[in-house]
Amino acid sequence: MIYPEKLNSKKTEKLLNIFIASSIILALVLVLINRLTTPDIPWAAITNCGIIYIWAILIFSIKRNTNIAGHVLLQVIAVSAILVYIDSRLGSIGWSMSIAVPIVLMVANITMLILTLVSYKKYIKYAIYQLIILILSFLPLVFVLEKIIELSILGKISIAISILNLIITVILCFKDVTEAVKRKLHM
Repeated sequence: MIYPEKLNSKKTEKLLNIFIASSIILALVLVLINRLTTPDIPWAAITNCGIIYIWAILIFSIKRNTNIAGHVLLQVIAVSAILVYIDSRLGSIGWSMSIAVPIVLMVANITMLILTLVSYKKYIKYAIYQLIILILSFLPLVFVLEKIIELSILGKISIAISILNLIITVILCFKDVTEAVKRKLHM
């Protein structure tokens, strides 16, 4: 059997540094082009946000000890932050908090539910991430109470899916969760 040649860590690090330098140069060129051509439209900031997002996901994915729920949580935080930033750069129309972020949260909750259903014996590995995503799912509700935004139908659906996800998870994994809590708390 022929195996691919293993990359040298020095070569990998050198290649990574070349890609990072290329990304920084590209970002600076985009800012320069934006300033020279259309300074009133901040498209370079939005594209540079995408470059930062790609590097954050890449660096997080290279780490070997992160589970899939950690990736889901990182995607929720990164994509939501980028969408809110883009919305604010485009004049704060409000579509990010009323449409985009609820869709991201719905997808994350459904993904966590599927992870729970597929590997409910390993649920404990996903529990903290699922709780964080649940808390993030109620964040639009906080903005509604502070009268920053109005709760859209997608926001209501997102909150309902997160509550449903929590209920299904508790029903499916109640015994495992209580055993883990007893084990952790020495009860």
